[in-house]
Amino acid sequence: MKHDESPTARALLLLELLQNSPGITANRLADRLGVSERAARRYVSILREAGVPIESARGPHGGYRVGRGLRVPPLMFTGAEALGLVMAVLDGHRNAADPADPVGSALGKIMRVLPEPVANPAQAVRTVTTLGPDPQASAPSPETTAALVQSCAAHRRLRLGYRMGADRARVMDVDPWAVVVRQGRWYLLCWSHTKNARRVLRVDRITTVDALDSAYIPPAGLKPAEALEEHLAEGWKYEVEIVIDAPADAVTQWLPRNLGRREPMDAVTTRLIATTDEPDWYAEQLTAIKAPFRVVKPRELREATRALGARLLRAGGGPTERAED
Repeated sequence: MKHDESPTARALLLLELLQNSPGITANRLADRLGVSERAARRYVSILREAGVPIESARGPHGGYRVGRGLRVPPLMFTGAEALGLVMAVLDGHRNAADPADPVGSALGKIMRVLPEPVANPAQAVRTVTTLGPDPQASAPSPETTAALVQSCAAHRRLRLGYRMGADRARVMDVDPWAVVVRQGRWYLLCWSHTKNARRVLRVDRITTVDALDSAYIPPAGLKPAEALEEHLAEGWKYEVEIVIDAPADAVTQWLPRNLGRREPMDAVTTRLIATTDEPDWYAEQLTAIKAPFRVVKPRELREATRALGARLLRAGGGPTERAED
């Protein structure tokens, strides 16, 4: 059990454990959840406050169990509540769509007892790709998220209202390709007909979603998570070009995709194309490359790389000679 799961995810897992192991002790619950006994009891309290009848008994044969006759009523959740639950679990647990995962299994059982109008949007959001949690990220509207995910699945063009800043807004027509969660932030990967270019939009900044009559064909072989990472490496101040004496597959193992786009020059050489606002930070990321490489541009990144190399040489007691441009 990972310790970065949300309280919602742990409470769902606890309900699954109680149903599968009647009479389970607080000690065993804590062990299965990866928390202290005190925390396990707190999750029991969360379920009780939610109306789940959790019974407990003391003594050598005592423990926790779900009370007899528990049924989750079909109208237990509104659409917004079901979507909010799924999104909260996704924020803290990447495998929420996997029925083999304990949390995924528990969430699936809840989805199956919900009426279709409530369950269908929630089930669509449940399949969203996630790339790790960030507690500082802001959560988007569940209804907006569900509308986007369903339009991605239906390949239906949208007209979006998008907040650019405190007092700036824009209306744009887009082909919604995929919704991706990256470090707790929800993004829409799409093609903007307004800009005639690929765009990544923050879902929490989308103010209106209107379905249009037009359908579209998504890009063949689209990998949403990889496309998002590559896009986030674009649009910054300095244009980066680096030639690496290694095949593209090896470069992908060394560097995350948000550091740039890999372009094979031949079977053994790769060009890394990106942009950055922080040459010093970018130079530090290049230390993960396990092959000779050359910074073609910008000058600021070459200088940052030389300065970092000199600092590392000094730390290792080696010579420090200034390289020429």
